[in-house]
Amino acid sequence: MSSRKLATDPVILEMPAQKMAVLKGVGAPDKVFADLMPALYGSAYTLKFARKKAGLPDFKVGLLRARYPDAHLKPKDQWTIIMGLPIPEDVTALPQKVPGIEVRIETWQYGTVGQILHIGGYDQETPTVQRLQQFIADNGYEIAGAHEEEYLTKPDAKVVKTIIRYPVRKK
Repeated sequence: MSSRKLATDPVILEMPAQKMAVLKGVGAPDKVFADLMPALYGSAYTLKFARKKAGLPDFKVGLLRARYPDAHLKPKDQWTIIMGLPIPEDVTALPQKVPGIEVRIETWQYGTVGQILHIGGYDQETPTVQRLQQFIADNGYEIAGAHEEEYLTKPDAKVVKTIIRYPVRKK
């Protein structure tokens, strides 16, 4: 678990850039996630075990993050979804586990972000997102990038927990 403050009240905070193993898909989240997760997690865990075997520092496969750059512009079945897992900064190549699906390395930039902890199903996020967006505006900021979610639990958890996040800048 990260050291970032988790709160059901919205917060503005600073986040460092993070190197990520990344895949991109288009479609409804349930379909895209089901199609791409084996490639993403397969790559991350193969990397983890290869590093361990090579005597390199071990790392914990972190929490899944997903960015939705056009979710506010398109119907759900046409969303662009960019999903990623944090990887160590010294990684320069990723093992590919699923033919035809390339997992890439990207550095996700953050800086100042507004975020909130949503507790409940994904279909119940709208009021939490609206609360975060209002908080961002009320504190003199504007959204400066894509909607991002960090999944603290599995989708079938008894209590689903998701961090909802936006990069922000002062107005």
